Amino acid sequence: MKAVKHSADSLLYAWYVVAVLMLAYTFSFVDRQILSLMVGPIRRDLGISDTGFSLLSGFSFAVFYTLMGIPLGRYADNHSRRNLVVVGILFWSLMTTLCGFARQFWQLFITRMGVGVGEAALSPAAYSLISDYFPKEKLGKAISVYGTGIYLGAGMAFVVGGLVIEWLSNTPPLHIPLLGTLRAWQLAFIVVGLPGVLFALLALTIREPSRQGASSGQNSIPLREVIQFVFSRWQTFVPYILGISFISLFGYGVFAWFPEFIHRTYQWKIGDAGIVTGVIVLVFGSAGIISGGIFADTLMHRGYKDAHLRAVFIGACCLVPFAILFPLMPDANWAFTLFAGVMFFTSFHYGIIPSGLQIVVPNRMRGQISALYLFVNNIIGLGFGPTLVGLLTDYLYQDDASLYLSLASTAFFTIPIAAALYYFGLKPYRACVEEQVG
Repeated sequence: MKAVKHSADSLLYAWYVVAVLMLAYTFSFVDRQILSLMVGPIRRDLGISDTGFSLLSGFSFAVFYTLMGIPLGRYADNHSRRNLVVVGILFWSLMTTLCGFARQFWQLFITRMGVGVGEAALSPAAYSLISDYFPKEKLGKAISVYGTGIYLGAGMAFVVGGLVIEWLSNTPPLHIPLLGTLRAWQLAFIVVGLPGVLFALLALTIREPSRQGASSGQNSIPLREVIQFVFSRWQTFVPYILGISFISLFGYGVFAWFPEFIHRTYQWKIGDAGIVTGVIVLVFGSAGIISGGIFADTLMHRGYKDAHLRAVFIGACCLVPFAILFPLMPDANWAFTLFAGVMFFTSFHYGIIPSGLQIVVPNRMRGQISALYLFVNNIIGLGFGPTLVGLLTDYLYQDDASLYLSLASTAFFTIPIAAALYYFGLKPYRACVEEQVG
């Protein structure tokens, strides 16, 4: 497909591309997050513990999401990014639908892996596409708007999922010839997986832009050169990527367990907990990620060459009290209030980090290094965040009712480490920005 180069007059179309990719990202998080509302039924029907459920929620998805990210990021650097997005949407939608037909732990584990494979195609291609549609001074806001898909999707998963779970909980199991009996949690997977075809058709409307700053040739950069580039600047990339990984370790743990925490600690119905959680995630998560992008762009406009890393360092410091205290509140209203602050300052990072990465990475390496960032971030955050909380509950506190202590402990050890990493990375990050943009 012939690449199309866009001028400054095509900014409206560039925002259309961001909107389409953001909708795809939203849909991916609905498929990813719906599991969190079904802890009880899945544990009961599959006969598993909190640790077993956490493997379904985090590790099964994260393994192939991260492993496939590198080759798919490399593909995005050298082939049609639009087509990669379309195929990814179709594949993860199919696998989400197949989750609804799982009857044993290993079957659900494998289909969740498949969801991870499909979703691994999206973000490396999306970051690269958006970076070629926007100038650097607008990139933080653009990628932050794309990143709102995390919170729109997770929020919708909680709200719509809560309503669906409440509706299906009053519906008897569905008997389908040849397929057998499908329970409420299985039907929920099918309901959220099937619309993927529509999102894939929408993604087909994206036009492939010319690669800004790329050499005239289409030869791929060998992976060893990408690795050499990263290792030669390890003082920038290690704090930058590990910092967000520790934020994600906390964030994904909260995402996976918060509705269940409200249910166990304050005896709320899981559907009601999901709806209130979803509204908070939608409003405060979306507000936080957009505010973070605007804040980083503002710092850059004022001359801070370390604007992106400086912004997330400030965000991490603000997150600490909200994250540690929300599980310890005496009633659900106070827990939800502090959880709003958690969502705002956690989401603050997720538009800034990938946009700042694009600034210090050459064009032909963006897909691969974005995939490397996603690999480390998700294997630590998504892979171990839900599992860490489950392990603490099962083996340290040894009581399902102590889930609140597991969440508080996770916050206490992860977020201060993230803030320290960001702080020590400020000077080398400035040097890397000066190398790329002067």
